[in-house]
Amino acid sequence: MRIAQIAPLYEAVPPKFYGGTERVVSYLTEALVEQGHEVTLFASGDSVTSANLEAAWPRALRLDPTVRDALAPHIVLLERVRQMAHQFDVLHFHLDYLPFPLFSQMDTPFVTTLHGRLDLPELQPVFETFPDAPVISISDSQRQPLAQAAWQNTIYHGLPKDLLTPQTSKKPEYLAFLGRICPEKRVDTAIRIAALSGLPLKIAAKVDKVDQEYFKSEIEPLLSSANVEFIGEINEAQKPEFLSGAKALLFPIDWSEPFGLVMIEAMACGTPVIAFNRGSVPEVIDPGVTGFICEDAQGAVAALQNIDTLSREAIRAQFERRFTSHIMAQNYVDTYQALIDAAQRPVLRRVAAG
Repeated sequence: MRIAQIAPLYEAVPPKFYGGTERVVSYLTEALVEQGHEVTLFASGDSVTSANLEAAWPRALRLDPTVRDALAPHIVLLERVRQMAHQFDVLHFHLDYLPFPLFSQMDTPFVTTLHGRLDLPELQPVFETFPDAPVISISDSQRQPLAQAAWQNTIYHGLPKDLLTPQTSKKPEYLAFLGRICPEKRVDTAIRIAALSGLPLKIAAKVDKVDQEYFKSEIEPLLSSANVEFIGEINEAQKPEFLSGAKALLFPIDWSEPFGLVMIEAMACGTPVIAFNRGSVPEVIDPGVTGFICEDAQGAVAALQNIDTLSREAIRAQFERRFTSHIMAQNYVDTYQALIDAAQRPVLRRVAAG
């Protein structure tokens, strides 16, 4: 199958540090290539892939201080894809609703994975205007605000099987927070849980420019506690040791998280997850197997008392059953084929009618 993967340009594929969407695009692209498909990745020029790379912009926008209008490079990207669309069996976008106006008018089948939040009121008229634009959700929970969208499938994220593995030489001694510091991720709640449980907390997290003021005013004062260590942003090579040394990953979110890649990163390392009952959490966590689902900080503290009853080997095994990139890729291939078949049916009807 000839497949085009079209990534955002904000980060390289894969990103050097934090970057959930671009990281998933990388995992998917590499798994599709390994399965024998002919894949072209449209991304920034500093991306690294075994697929054919079409560099739509010289480097990731995050690393290019000369770019002030991030939409402009994406318009260039869309035009590049339009010019080459006839070369592919299917186009797979990761750009939210940007492809809808142009590619709804073209013959090549396309689909968009929606990676972000969908509860914004301004999205309603977009999906009412393009009711037939095919989209994929990354959890069933994510769909709820836009039930009218043309949903094709729910496909959970996956990681390469051997990307993150348990480091059995590490003794789990602390709690971990991994990801991004922002109000909805509630690192302040993670600090509170650690204090109530009497366990140390290590925070490996990125602080975006938009969250700098929040970090300085709300979070930085909390980091002076003796049981809290702020590490900062870490890369994938550092994650196995960081996660394997944790008794549990804390995921005390305060919003409807569409997926939560850090949860399966922890599972890959055999580390249990204690997560709040929001968004995709009930679809990702198997209670009593890969972690515990809680309603609040007190519930998380209570769950920590039972954390050592979970088998880290069983957590890793559940990751392999549910969340590898090859499972993700095969689910996407099945969806691509359904779209291709649907696109061909009108042609076949016209041929049969002479």
